[in-house]
Amino acid sequence: MINPNTVICKNRQEWRKWLEKNHNSVKEIWLVYYKKHTKMPTVTYDEAVEEALCFGWIDSTVRTIDSEKYCQKFTPRNKKSNWSDSNKLRIQKLLKEGLMADSGLEKIEGIDIYKLSKNEVNIEQLKLPEQFESELKTNKIAYENFKKLAPSHQKQYINWIMFAKKEETQIKRLNEAIKMLENNQKIGLK
Repeated sequence: MINPNTVICKNRQEWRKWLEKNHNSVKEIWLVYYKKHTKMPTVTYDEAVEEALCFGWIDSTVRTIDSEKYCQKFTPRNKKSNWSDSNKLRIQKLLKEGLMADSGLEKIEGIDIYKLSKNEVNIEQLKLPEQFESELKTNKIAYENFKKLAPSHQKQYINWIMFAKKEETQIKRLNEAIKMLENNQKIGLK
């Protein structure tokens, strides 16, 4: 049974409309996603997070509902909370696309979205280092699938790999990414 504090959105536009209407009056919402095997129309994780950021909201806990659905909790962002590099990169993209709402802009006041924890780079400059690219090329299927991804999805993979603090974690993530790419999976909720 679905909790009364849930919303089901068939696409990004429906989720944005819900946020436009409710971002100032609701304290939390559980967004329901349909799993891929159901072939039901649903907003994607990346779309949901981007739209939430536009309105100053943030994602958190994920819970399984049943074999076809899961949900994720979204709440208004606390002004004192830390910003992850991945969300700073998303904000850079959303600003460039002109999608930020006033409430989202208020939440980033005083935040240097271009200063990342490891390097000061922006989303346009993010590239896979040569050593990792050559490792990826050893698996032709994974490499071809990576090249076919939209640039934003490529950058999510790169960000996930490169912003690990330890080199061993970067290598572990690269190997996991190769397996995911071999299965033509986008990064996000695994």
